[in-house]
Amino acid sequence: MDELSDPVVNINRGIAVGAAPASPAGPVDIAEPIVRPPAVGLPRALQMLRFNRRQIEFVFDARERLGEVFEMRAGISGGSFVSCHPDHARSLFTAKPELVPSLTAESAVRPIVGPASVLTANGERHLRQRRLLLPAFHGDAVERYTQMIAEVADREIETWPVGEPFALAPRMQAITLEVIMSGIFGIEGRPAPGSPEHRLRSAVKYLTAASTSSLAKIGELVNSGRSEPVGLVRAGVAVLDRATYGVIASRRRAEDLNERGDILSLLLSATTEDGEGLTDSELRDELLTLLLAGFETTANSLAWAWERLLRNPAAHAALIDAVRTDTEADQQVEAVIIETMRCRPVVPIVGRRVTVPWRLGPYVVPAGSAVSISILLLHHREDLYPEPFEFRPSRWIGRKPGTYEWIPFGGGTRRCLGATLAMAEQRVVLNAMASRLDLVAATPEPEHALHRNVTMIPAHGAKAILVSR
Repeated sequence: MDELSDPVVNINRGIAVGAAPASPAGPVDIAEPIVRPPAVGLPRALQMLRFNRRQIEFVFDARERLGEVFEMRAGISGGSFVSCHPDHARSLFTAKPELVPSLTAESAVRPIVGPASVLTANGERHLRQRRLLLPAFHGDAVERYTQMIAEVADREIETWPVGEPFALAPRMQAITLEVIMSGIFGIEGRPAPGSPEHRLRSAVKYLTAASTSSLAKIGELVNSGRSEPVGLVRAGVAVLDRATYGVIASRRRAEDLNERGDILSLLLSATTEDGEGLTDSELRDELLTLLLAGFETTANSLAWAWERLLRNPAAHAALIDAVRTDTEADQQVEAVIIETMRCRPVVPIVGRRVTVPWRLGPYVVPAGSAVSISILLLHHREDLYPEPFEFRPSRWIGRKPGTYEWIPFGGGTRRCLGATLAMAEQRVVLNAMASRLDLVAATPEPEHALHRNVTMIPAHGAKAILVSR
């Protein structure tokens, strides 16, 4: 059974559909007494294991037994609290950044991408990096990518086998990796064999595939909270580093640096407040963040879309009909994307460390606490989404997602930089596939979620069979 269609884990029973009841949230006076929410009663080690291996069951079970705010012991210092109320998300996303630094600085991704990237940095460093990078992921820049995305998708589709099962996730990754390589490094088409960019591309593909192994899961647990990688993760990072530093060295020697519009060239031309250029180490952290976060999350969101579509005939038929008859196709494609990211958010939780006492409804958690919003639980609130466990893109026809009710890209000053590009990629690829391919699910059973680092991906890569092209 699909773990997100089990009626036993339905939440918010008895609350009227339409809007979540108001719940006060935000910083409180330091003198206000601490009132902790109920805690998950399992031993710390078992909580960590269940949360990292089967997060869906863990958070839905805790929500069902303890309510919409609960405390968990997950190896995070200062206490760890989880909520699923949109008002609580609003309080974290709209607070001053110094009050709510991001928990990504303490997550298992920090030893991989380093401390200096836009993902793991906090405070002024984060805001500076964000201002520098934002133009490369919006407006005209995304428009320039759109035609390339269509060409890459059409070329990739032609290679897919007919009549035999294959996993869609790696095929989606092939598309999104080529797009992000172009945006970051300015490489049109696949890099030349033997070039630094080609070596980096190969390293990313190899390590992404290897990251689904059991050993990789152990590596994530061991490295969580560390500033430097250890064990197998250290070996993998070393492979990425050699390739990344090779790309940086090659580009530093380029004579046309000021004429290029890719992100690496932009960063190489940038200076700090003191007029100094970014070091190789700082460049490395930024490039790996954009590369790793920029292609795999979008690819797996597309894979989840087809995993859901192929097991929900009405939604699949509505998409095919709209695209092939050009009847409100854009609206239908958008609805599929939004609904997929609602029910299968690739990043299922987002967190901040509050530096002052923080109200979460009837509770007040102490300063220094880790406060996370479970995107999974928020996106499955029955009061916000009637029949939340149903995959129903039609719920978005004529309706826009609420800012704090649909948060697959996070929110506030930490909202995903690549959100606009990710949505554009999904629109183009979904449209291309729906217009040209007749696909069926490889098995009738829904695919379970596999939790890898901070992401939630289809356990078998969204296996499908191409009936005809």
